[in-house]
Amino acid sequence: MRRSRGLTAALVLSLAGAGTGIGLVLMPQASAITQPVAFTADNLPTWQTNGVVWAMAQTNGTVFAGGTFSAVRPPEGASSGTEQDAVNFVALDAATGNPTSCKLSFTIGEGSATVRSLVVSKDQKTLYAGGYFGAVNGTPVSSVAAIDIATCTPKASFHPGFTATVRALALTDDTLYAAGDFFTVEGETRERFAAVDAGSGALKAFKADADEPGRAVEVTPDGKNVLLGGDFFSVNGSNTHALAVVNSTTGAVTKTYTNIPSNSVVKDISTDATGFYTGNEGSGGGVFDGRIGLKLSDFTEKWRDRCLGATQFVLPYEGVLYSSSHAHNCSTELEFPDGKRHFLLAQPTNHEGAAPAPVDGFVRGPAKLGWHPTANDGMELTEGIGPRVMTVSEKNDVKYMWVGGEFTLINGKPQWGLTRFASTGDVGAPTTPVASAASVKPGEAQVRWRTSYDADDSKLTYRVYRNGSASPIHTMTADSLEWQRPQASWNDTTVKAGQSYTYRVTATDAAGNTSALSATASVTVPVSVQSYPNQVRADGAQLYWRFDDTVSPYVADSSNGGNTSGVQLNAPALRQTPGAVTGASTAMGFNGTSQQVYSDHRQTVGSTYSIETWFKTNSSRGGKLIGFGNNTERSSGSNDKHIYMTNTGRLIFGVYNGSTRTISTGLFDTFNDNKWHHVVGTQGPGGLTLYVDGQNKGTLNATSTQDYAGYWHVGGDNLSGWPTRPTSNFFTGQLDEAAVYPTALSQAQVKNHFDLAKAPSDTVSTVTATEDTYINQGAPSTAYGTSNSLAVRGTSAYESYLRFDLPAAPAGQALKSVSLQVKTTTQAGAGTADTVSVVPVTGTWSGAGTTFNTKPTLGTTPLGTIAGVPDGSAVHGVELDTAEVSAVLGSSYSLGLKSTGTDPLWLWSSEATAADGAPRLVLTFGPK
Repeated sequence: MRRSRGLTAALVLSLAGAGTGIGLVLMPQASAITQPVAFTADNLPTWQTNGVVWAMAQTNGTVFAGGTFSAVRPPEGASSGTEQDAVNFVALDAATGNPTSCKLSFTIGEGSATVRSLVVSKDQKTLYAGGYFGAVNGTPVSSVAAIDIATCTPKASFHPGFTATVRALALTDDTLYAAGDFFTVEGETRERFAAVDAGSGALKAFKADADEPGRAVEVTPDGKNVLLGGDFFSVNGSNTHALAVVNSTTGAVTKTYTNIPSNSVVKDISTDATGFYTGNEGSGGGVFDGRIGLKLSDFTEKWRDRCLGATQFVLPYEGVLYSSSHAHNCSTELEFPDGKRHFLLAQPTNHEGAAPAPVDGFVRGPAKLGWHPTANDGMELTEGIGPRVMTVSEKNDVKYMWVGGEFTLINGKPQWGLTRFASTGDVGAPTTPVASAASVKPGEAQVRWRTSYDADDSKLTYRVYRNGSASPIHTMTADSLEWQRPQASWNDTTVKAGQSYTYRVTATDAAGNTSALSATASVTVPVSVQSYPNQVRADGAQLYWRFDDTVSPYVADSSNGGNTSGVQLNAPALRQTPGAVTGASTAMGFNGTSQQVYSDHRQTVGSTYSIETWFKTNSSRGGKLIGFGNNTERSSGSNDKHIYMTNTGRLIFGVYNGSTRTISTGLFDTFNDNKWHHVVGTQGPGGLTLYVDGQNKGTLNATSTQDYAGYWHVGGDNLSGWPTRPTSNFFTGQLDEAAVYPTALSQAQVKNHFDLAKAPSDTVSTVTATEDTYINQGAPSTAYGTSNSLAVRGTSAYESYLRFDLPAAPAGQALKSVSLQVKTTTQAGAGTADTVSVVPVTGTWSGAGTTFNTKPTLGTTPLGTIAGVPDGSAVHGVELDTAEVSAVLGSSYSLGLKSTGTDPLWLWSSEATAADGAPRLVLTFGPK
């Protein structure tokens, strides 16, 4: 029996920085991994087999592995060791991964021998093996053997006669229970299950005859009952499929099960103090491939995890159920959709708090934890299952999770049949965050990033760095899993209108492994509210994709508190201009054959919602604009709550509520005219409504919708079976400003959005210095025009000069704000305690020829000042006099930097290669 040592977790609160952050703030401080997971996902060097490992057991720091193989060899790249014979068995040191001196050969006269089960006695002195073999090191046995662990020799007196393969063993102090393919034991009828004396091997009276093979057996902690698993449909004449509970002495049936599908079997049963757990496998439609949690008290079901993917083994350990499978579809559990195979999973043995309400008669299993080592299906000429068996061994206060099976890759690198993971030594850093930043109103900038992925840490710490500073301005934590990486965000409420800011983000795991800095995300804070995006947020959008992203493959969610970033599939075209909204907004382009964006947050949607997007196309092949579906990269089987275009350019909004219900625009009301159009579909108590360009195009009394978990899609997904289905599921053209709301927008709200998108908005121009230099009183004849730095000081004097080619104001607009942005260098003491003034340059100068002796005349009235600059390389902004700069728009204009006092300020020049190092002006223009 495999017993838990109890769940331990130490979580503390961690939150720092100005502004408001969105993300969980529970963070384990002392552990190298996220509790309650006990092991890293970093596999350790381990000797390998040349075949399948079917069975494992352990004692006192030694791990025993049995299966179908003939040799073991060192890990890939090992500097020492050569291949050794290992006939279906190997003993290994848990801490080193190397073979021990214990050598056993399991053989048979005809056919292929195999070891299918290993268990160790409670006194740790005897190893029992089951399988299909006739001898161990030449000692005759019959598919079951007892090994003296101290001497590594088979016990010749223990040789019960099993006539066919033994697939599973379970042990009490005095009884060995067996499951398998046999019909007789010691010449007496025992069909698929039997019990023998653990010392002598003598057959016991226990009789639990099954009509199909037995694959699993486990004894209750009190020793009174035995759980049986396998292919069977009856035990001792009682109807029970795949699972049964019987009396441990007589074999009489005490509990039957009829709710496991007929095309599914039980492959493994384990127990600990939290309950019993089964691993299940099947084939065909309606299959059950997952795990069941059962109560200790009465063997009734407490939860059922219906992930698809042939579960082979379950191991409860310290409150976590580890399992080996090739799980590829956990849609029923509201987790990952059909697609990538996940070979090793972890989940709590019990739900935290009250269990969720049953769905289709079953309580969902506890949600998966952040432990994601990768494997593969495995060797040729095998079943392609991957991992098959697991055990935990401890040595020198380190715990090791050992995994065996038929895999040939672990974490993407060659490793055959055996691998192991430790409770310490996490070395894998999280993936680098992809960050973006946006601002729609003065005094606030939203920094967003898709949460990172770490193979053994689901709670990561994120640090936000502003303007190149070496110290974070904000620290927060957030949860993420490989298949669930919601957007995290933080609102910087210390920003100033009209100024530009840059942000970078890192992710750190519980062991201190830190990702690289994200690429720089830049934003200019507007001097007035941007009407359209501000209204979308105010109207309660829970998903808002503006498609202003500069990098692939993620799309930022700009909603208030939004956590639903998008994932770009097959690289849609970024930064398409002009966008749908007047101003700096951009759109995303789609090719009509394979490109889309889907949300990376699985959710259910009620019968009240709104979906909205802008589109532009001249396509005659139609396609989906926006909608909901139950898959991500693969075509959704369930799909509705969507708007799509027909080949002729008509728009259709539809739901499925037992039948297909749709609204469409008129026969000649088409929108593939290569102009921007606005479309909104709403559903609520009043039914369906379709709006185009602010106008109501029709309603339908359909107040319910299909209930399933899925993802939002923009640009494409399955349209099979929908009326007037277009040639393509995918949209050709440009999409912009997609949003989803949990309410049904009113016609007034929809019309307001349409009108605001066309209203005049601010224009931001960033101008980098075309030339700069500084003068030095201490070297009065030296010109510094090619230096990568600039200097400012009162005594002895440094002055810096900057030249900018200013744009003219856009038609109908005037300058609303202007700021100078400079970045301190990385040298020690680059900041200054003195006040620095920005003044106009009234004389002539050049970078190549200007020295202290030939310096230009400076104006006396400052355009702006900054009272001290802290040390540390960072970007700093100085707001300038708008009226003075307005008068020189459209010309070449020079600014000077000067100060009083003796503390120098050192800045990067336009020649520097530092990110954001070049001095620049940020000019904001707005309607007159």
